[in-house]
Amino acid sequence: MALAQSPAAQTEATVGGKKITIKYHAPSVKGRKIFGPDGLISKDPNFPVWRAGANEATALHTDADLMIGDIHVPKGDYTLFVDTGVTPWQLIVSKETGQWGLAYKKANDLGRTPMKMSKPPAPVETYKMTLTPTKLELAWENVVASVDVMVH
Repeated sequence: MALAQSPAAQTEATVGGKKITIKYHAPSVKGRKIFGPDGLISKDPNFPVWRAGANEATALHTDADLMIGDIHVPKGDYTLFVDTGVTPWQLIVSKETGQWGLAYKKANDLGRTPMKMSKPPAPVETYKMTLTPTKLELAWENVVASVDVMVH
């Protein structure tokens, strides 16, 4: 059986006994240009909004009320997107859930928050999201984008 091109992945953290889970699909660079003009992301129909992964939309579930950057996120289910067309990038928390990753609708935004941008020490071949009790980090190709997370 062949490996999926963008296998399912997940990252989670438990804060004060409350679980926060993000489910996404992890594509690989495979020699392609990902971000910037003529990059893979620029070919998505919602560009500059990116689905923060591949395939189905990236799903956030939280058992606690959170602050993600400056967005108050009540406990529940959400979808994450990233606006790559602004500097710094913005993490988008959408109230719509269960959609295919390219089905972004701005009217469903719960909020947007700026991300801290940096470069990894070496290129990141396979997209990786890392959630800790204090931070959400996205790393792929030549970009690391992060945002503070806090149980509210």
